[in-house]
Amino acid sequence: MKLHELKPKKGSRKPRRRLGRGISAGQGASCGKGMRGQKARSGPNPFRGFEGGQMPLYRRVPKLKHFTRVNPRRYTTINVGKLAGLEANTEVTLATLNEAGLINDAEGPLKILGDGEINVPLQVKAEAFTKSARQKIESAGGSCEVLT
Repeated sequence: MKLHELKPKKGSRKPRRRLGRGISAGQGASCGKGMRGQKARSGPNPFRGFEGGQMPLYRRVPKLKHFTRVNPRRYTTINVGKLAGLEANTEVTLATLNEAGLINDAEGPLKILGDGEINVPLQVKAEAFTKSARQKIESAGGSCEVLT
């Protein structure tokens, strides 16, 4: 095989369309672009995202880094440090904390946060725990049970 014998594979190279060269050429008159309008004109088409004069999507959506959640999950939170005042081996739930006066408004499920220190073993039952809260409760000899 020599350099002058090289050819592209049959069917891989197509001739370019010769637009507007008469009806027998197949692309005469309107060149396959329809009658008139912005996309039939010579030159580039409208920019990407153009919606025909309608307010485009990228301008309709909020300009924030994130969208707010429609139904956010709101927890009743309490820190581990506030649980340190309870007696040993007490069962801690949302109802018992409300009775003890440690929380004022029980609006949602209970979540235990890890701020503060605890050295009393407690049986805590809540819907969610932070890693540090779980670690502190278990290192004090207590247990964490996740409710669903």
